[in-house]
Amino acid sequence: MLFSNIAILDENLDFLPNQHVGTIGDRIEYISGTAPKDAQRFGRVYDGVGRLLMPALYNAHAHAPMTLLRGFAENLPLDRWLNEKCWPFEAKMTPEDNYWATLLACAEMARYGVISFSDMYYALPERAQAVAESGLKANLCEGLIAFEEKPYADYPISRQNEEYVRMLHGSSNGRILIDYNIHAEYTSNERVCRDIVQIVKEKGLRLHLHLSETEKEVQECRERHDGLSPVEYFNAIGAFDVPVTAAHCVWVDDADLDILQEKKVFIANNPVSNMKLGSGFAPIPKMLARGMNVCVGSDGMASNNNHNLFSDLYVMGLIYKGSTLDPAVVDPKQILRAATLTGALSQGREDAGRLACGFKADLCVLDISGPQWCPMTDPLYNVIFAGDGSDCVLTMSDGDVVYEDGEYPTLDLERAKAEVADRAARIISEL
Repeated sequence: MLFSNIAILDENLDFLPNQHVGTIGDRIEYISGTAPKDAQRFGRVYDGVGRLLMPALYNAHAHAPMTLLRGFAENLPLDRWLNEKCWPFEAKMTPEDNYWATLLACAEMARYGVISFSDMYYALPERAQAVAESGLKANLCEGLIAFEEKPYADYPISRQNEEYVRMLHGSSNGRILIDYNIHAEYTSNERVCRDIVQIVKEKGLRLHLHLSETEKEVQECRERHDGLSPVEYFNAIGAFDVPVTAAHCVWVDDADLDILQEKKVFIANNPVSNMKLGSGFAPIPKMLARGMNVCVGSDGMASNNNHNLFSDLYVMGLIYKGSTLDPAVVDPKQILRAATLTGALSQGREDAGRLACGFKADLCVLDISGPQWCPMTDPLYNVIFAGDGSDCVLTMSDGDVVYEDGEYPTLDLERAKAEVADRAARIISEL
């Protein structure tokens, strides 16, 4: 495709008007202020007047099948939300339920310019099938709750994960990657955690976990582990010696930040979910000031309600100004970098997340002709504070269009909606 006469956010997220961007296969091959002389080699020409082309978004922490729980578990703190609502509901979910719920999540993300997500849940093969069919990308891990004091090898999931890595890691032309998972300190035991870390290290994979999400979690961890915070505990067992994406990191102190910074942990900030569950605010300004790896996640639809990551970016742009009483903290470029390049790096996708020649053609187009976009005094502030994911009119993953102007070339949206609605009703009736 050749995007013609289109405004862009370039590799540094700087705004440039009237550019021409060509993609061939899954790569960006041409970027210039002048049209290519051999335009025909790019195929379809996309008229970019009134449009903004930017890197597509990377959702660094999700639970995609929780689309089934949208609106179900409301107005509860995390521990009750899990024990009273989420876990009983999830116990009724079948692998096929997970497939349809993931497919709908993929449609929703594509609608809002998201082309890749890091997903922690169950029924991994079915989720992988949905991602493959949708044309999106995902880092998938199989959720593990390990209360029993026994080695990881004694859990059936250990053999399943071996098979998932063998069969699915790098499948769909590298769009699907398999990570390992430790749900959280409070849902696992030390022996299992050490075993998983060793496997991840030996296989050269990545680890995805929840970390210091609530004040209660931190307090109870200190009681269980001789005063260690969850960050200190995971560091002591070597968990940060492998590539890690740690979701939340709300209740972390300076000693925790020292560790996370030294170990180059990717922090998946979930601003909407953390506020909705009353968990608090991650100290993102401190993290960014330290040069830490901050990315952005939606979390699941039981604690966010939509996959419009632009909404999370808007909230991220506001809450730290209000909570720190400093209107200058967390600027739009930092937010966009977190949702694009750093998000891609958190998934080990080093050739993605940037609008630059040679990088993956993971792109989204925003309609900037609406009244909320005028004037374009500072385009980056318009992207975060004036625009919205609903302005997305085209989403491209690896050079393939997965959403355009209300249409999904890769999936049947109405079938997915109907299946999810029926399955959610069935599960609720069984509770």
